[in-house]
Amino acid sequence: MTKPKVLISDKMDPNAARIFAEQGCDVDVITGKTPEELKAIIGQYDGLAIRSSTKVTKEILDAATNLKVIGRAGIGVDNVDIPAASAQGVVVMNTPFGNSITTAEHAIALMFALARQLPEADASTQAGKWEKNRFMGVEVTGKTLGLIGAGNIGSIVASRALGLKMKVVAFDPFLTPDRAVEMGVEKVELDQLLARADFITLHTPLTDQTRNILSRENLARTKKGVRIINCARGGLIDEAALKEGLDSGHIAGAALDVFQTEPAKDSPLFGTPNFICTPHLGASTTEAQVNVALQVAEQMADYLVNGGVTNALNMPSLSAEEAPKLKPYMALAEKLGSLVGQLTRDSVPRISIHTEGAATELNQKPIVAAVLAGFLRVQSDTVNMVNAPFLAKERGLEVREVKTEREGDYHTLVRVSVKTEAGERSVAGTLFSNAEPRLVQLLGIKVEAELAGHMMYIVNEDAPGFIGRIGTLLGENGINIGTFNLGRRAAGGEAVLLLSVDSAVPEAVLKQACALPGVKTVKALSF
Repeated sequence: MTKPKVLISDKMDPNAARIFAEQGCDVDVITGKTPEELKAIIGQYDGLAIRSSTKVTKEILDAATNLKVIGRAGIGVDNVDIPAASAQGVVVMNTPFGNSITTAEHAIALMFALARQLPEADASTQAGKWEKNRFMGVEVTGKTLGLIGAGNIGSIVASRALGLKMKVVAFDPFLTPDRAVEMGVEKVELDQLLARADFITLHTPLTDQTRNILSRENLARTKKGVRIINCARGGLIDEAALKEGLDSGHIAGAALDVFQTEPAKDSPLFGTPNFICTPHLGASTTEAQVNVALQVAEQMADYLVNGGVTNALNMPSLSAEEAPKLKPYMALAEKLGSLVGQLTRDSVPRISIHTEGAATELNQKPIVAAVLAGFLRVQSDTVNMVNAPFLAKERGLEVREVKTEREGDYHTLVRVSVKTEAGERSVAGTLFSNAEPRLVQLLGIKVEAELAGHMMYIVNEDAPGFIGRIGTLLGENGINIGTFNLGRRAAGGEAVLLLSVDSAVPEAVLKQACALPGVKTVKALSF
């Protein structure tokens, strides 16, 4: 089997390349390429490991014909066109925990630097001045710290702040009351945080919802004398309004590690009194650089070699431990999605994925993604589990998930239903011996069939002689039957026949089959 090939295009700890090689990947370390140079070589790689320098644009992705995964050694993925990657079925991963402690510690360090005016005091002292009375700081003990964003890094900052005997209030729409209690913080709305916080620190990604979250209006709502720290992302603060607040004295101090435009070489904030800045050093410790490099290599290699998905931004996570359990279910789900897609000619506004019994105990997202991949692949052969949910949303397809924990006729069951103009169409399958996918229900008729290779789907009137006629027709055309599966609603009623055949059935033979007495529908299937 050919080894997956990975390109490391940014400077990274050399142990990353070692891990890729040890996990069974071929790896090239080629840094400093221009976009045109990267476009020229990216087509030969299955994986691309980056930091912040490489810009993965749609143009780069269009040239990356074999690319399966992009791994960002760090948190921010502003330099990756995630929608374009999703549309092309490329998994995008980051390493959200590798530099969490480092970034949190930097925020705390900047908070202390603001509180005690350390950079100004250092510069003054080294200039031969002894301005002891000029630098009157404030204690952090007993002060209120406002967290905007209470995720992984924010929670670490909260822990450190509580250890400093600060009171912590947090604004985060995703923070649950129980989690707030567990963290030891008070969950508040943004207006409350702005009015109460002596220090504000930001720990949220840059999205349409968070862009300029500290806008001119919100900065005006802050408590007079507030000190603001941002080690998250540039663009969260209106920098012009921040300068005005510092100049007016309403804001007592600000410390930025990130800027709206980077590298920041001519910011109007430079030289402003009580302003401290660092050149995006949040993740810049020896430990963090090693950690994120090792993590991205382990995650990417796990995906390329074993199918494990960790810290993906556009696909459900799937651990290496989960993968073996979910693999047969995902195979079943994809086949069921493909079957219902091939049988449905009408437009489909809604698809439902219903799991019963043992299937409900598993991670549902990969099962749903597999169904969608199978269903949409009828329309495009470039669909996979990564881009299927994206394409479904793009097409306005409503996706419903239903779980029934009790067992029915089978220990485990996956049912896929679509709403069409003609009504609801449903197929269902189970696993034999917990590993072998089997179709057990087709449009309300009980059957038992393996979905594999080339097949024929026939709806006919249940009457004597039909099986012989279809067998004779296929034999006369040199088509060998592999398996034969028949189901019916009742004797003499409507029957469904699923045949596996050794080769694709020509259109002319399908027409001959459709002309047989009692036949209502004939369709070729492929899995």
